[in-house]
Amino acid sequence: MQKRNTIQKQLILKAVKALDIHATAEQVYDFVVKENPSISKATVYRNLNKMAQDGELLNIGAFFGAAHYDHNLRRHYHFVCNVCGSVFDVDGDFDDLVKKVSPSKDFTIKDCNISFNGLCGKCDKRN
Repeated sequence: MQKRNTIQKQLILKAVKALDIHATAEQVYDFVVKENPSISKATVYRNLNKMAQDGELLNIGAFFGAAHYDHNLRRHYHFVCNVCGSVFDVDGDFDDLVKKVSPSKDFTIKDCNISFNGLCGKCDKRN
């Protein structure tokens, strides 16, 4: 079945890319509604979830109570600041970790979502 490429979907993808902050659905909605005031929050949430399911975006998990979305589809990980909630990309190779975990249980790991927590540079300087 062919995926539909609606105007709403195009606007949402454009917003995630333009924001470039691992945006929440609320942040995406706030961005998109400026260009298309008739779009509903439900449409944004539904499309973000569908785009993540279809592999067009990454749902990198919930931090501070909200799911965050990433347009960067290459394999990478994330750092979340415990103070300001900013999310940053982290490059690294954790294949050894996956190899160590996988044989120990009766399952096959297809992917992993690793995030690190701490203080970003700005918050670290303030503390």
